[in-house]
Amino acid sequence: MVLRLHGDERVDDWFWLRERENPEVRSYLEAENAYTDAATAHTRELQEQLFAEFKHRVVETDATVPARKGEFWYYRRTVEGLEYTIHCRRHGSEEGPEQVLLDENELAAGQEYLDVNLAVSPDGRMLAYAVDTTGGERFTLRVRDLETGSDLEEEIADVYYGLAWANDSRNVFYTRPDKAMRPWQVWRHELGAPAGEDSLVVQEEDDRYFVDVTRTRSDRFLVITFESIVTTEVRVIPADDPAAAPRVVVPRREGVEGRVEDAGDRLLVLTNEDAADFRLLDEDGEKIVPEHPGVRLAGVTALAGRLVLSERTQAIQRLRVGDAVLEQPEEAYTAVPGANLEFDSDVFRFQYTSLVTPETTVDVELESLERRERKQVPVRDYDPSEYVSERLWARAEDGTRVPVSIVRRRDRPAGGPLLLYGYGSYEIPILPSFSAFRLSLLDRGFAWAIAHIRGGGELGRRWYEDGKLAQKRNTFTDFIACAELLIRDGWTTPTGLVARGGSAGGLLMGAVVNMRPDLFTAVVAEVPFVDTVTTMLDDSIPLTTIEWDEWGDPRQREFYEVMKAYSPYDNVNAKAYPRMLVTAGLNDPRVAYWEPAKWVAKLRATKTDSNPLLLKTQLGAGHAGPSARYDAWRQEAFVYAFVLDAVGLG
Repeated sequence: MVLRLHGDERVDDWFWLRERENPEVRSYLEAENAYTDAATAHTRELQEQLFAEFKHRVVETDATVPARKGEFWYYRRTVEGLEYTIHCRRHGSEEGPEQVLLDENELAAGQEYLDVNLAVSPDGRMLAYAVDTTGGERFTLRVRDLETGSDLEEEIADVYYGLAWANDSRNVFYTRPDKAMRPWQVWRHELGAPAGEDSLVVQEEDDRYFVDVTRTRSDRFLVITFESIVTTEVRVIPADDPAAAPRVVVPRREGVEGRVEDAGDRLLVLTNEDAADFRLLDEDGEKIVPEHPGVRLAGVTALAGRLVLSERTQAIQRLRVGDAVLEQPEEAYTAVPGANLEFDSDVFRFQYTSLVTPETTVDVELESLERRERKQVPVRDYDPSEYVSERLWARAEDGTRVPVSIVRRRDRPAGGPLLLYGYGSYEIPILPSFSAFRLSLLDRGFAWAIAHIRGGGELGRRWYEDGKLAQKRNTFTDFIACAELLIRDGWTTPTGLVARGGSAGGLLMGAVVNMRPDLFTAVVAEVPFVDTVTTMLDDSIPLTTIEWDEWGDPRQREFYEVMKAYSPYDNVNAKAYPRMLVTAGLNDPRVAYWEPAKWVAKLRATKTDSNPLLLKTQLGAGHAGPSARYDAWRQEAFVYAFVLDAVGLG
């Protein structure tokens, strides 16, 4: 296939892999999987050992700390030997009798994949739940009577994420995707009525926007959000009047983003209008919290008239109550709101973690700021004093200082193997957090590092804007600078350095391995967005149109040239590449399976080395990979075995 635009030609010899219904495509993917299985056969014992370590460290029968909403305390639990979550509640107190709302293990029987969204009605009697059994992110909505435990006759196909009940507990709102998997409609269903009589509430014709529906913690409003990458519109419906027309709270103005939070007596708007790092206003425009440049105001939680602010700065996420930042015991950490279901509460719950501290649930009295640790996720045979985390700073190509978070065993010798992780897109921050699985690398002499590169959200809105559109190259050169720092300062060597990233982070992997393959001994690229130009030119593919504000529209010559200069698929050259593991999901609606498949095919035909190049496609899953927890653990053990084998520790 010859692709022509702007007087330029690109030859795509593997374009045919897009033909999903072609039996030869399925056979091709199965053959690649068989090749990968054979090429990694020598690591199977190691994979089993790693999986056993994961199972040992994780307490498989466990539960979250219950969170109150009205008369009930809601929580989730897992059971040893079962793959999926069980959703439960107790009445009256945390010690009341248990009621199982939904056992995902029952829904998963006979299914290769399962994903569930759910919402309990305000009166506590009904459960709306939506089920995806393919990974394609198209759900079927059902309603369960929690007093009888039986499902109603309602069954609504082809719904998307987003469920919200009206206060009458009879009307439930949901979203629907279009053919390109863009959620573009909000519908209202009344219990007992045929699905064909559901009411269309809003429909968004501009294909740059996604639509979502939520419910405020105060129970006063249903919130409909229309969102592109750079612009937001928000409308509200009184939760007591589900048939009312949506009222605009945040009008649509190009480049202005907004989020709505209900403080009980007024609506608050978190916005970037005249404030790059966001500020908080009330609905009438009165300033509640000013902008603090360099400190990204990322969210606000309103509880009984008190506000808790979520802020990102210096590659940490912190919490603020009034003028007081909630102090934490470590320099590099992540603190985010937890399950704060009840509006009328003077206690705020948050989750705390770091590279050495397992996730910890903490309750804070908002008046005194006294805190109570409710639970830390248990990890067997783990002593945090044996590990240490540090913050390093790399110098980017243009002189910008780029933070690197790193964790290791205290007794790790210098110069050992190291895994460097990166993402760098959509203003999504990769913040310090704990992984019990990671210990299997650290205990074998690895260090593990995060490159907090531009394009992410770790250092304010400017950090994001300097790594998108025409500035996207900064994302890749920042990651390279972090790798060079780790080698130059003796943390590792090129023969011990492994890079890992997924989705947009897989694009990062593809770009840096084209630019500096000599820096890495191995690369793991999971569901990588690597055929950038071709995908961004095809508006029939999910996410393409809305993504033009992130990557640029290659129909314009300027962005075509920028994109083509880094697109991993378009820049494969005849040279030596490190060993590589690439993953895909056949049902992935976000990064189509053919992108990684085509990339691997082109690499295999072009590169000059004999290093292993492996493609593993999940034939019954989507973007997130296997949904069953033990299957997901085995997949992670497979990746870890590849990483360890790459540095001679297999």
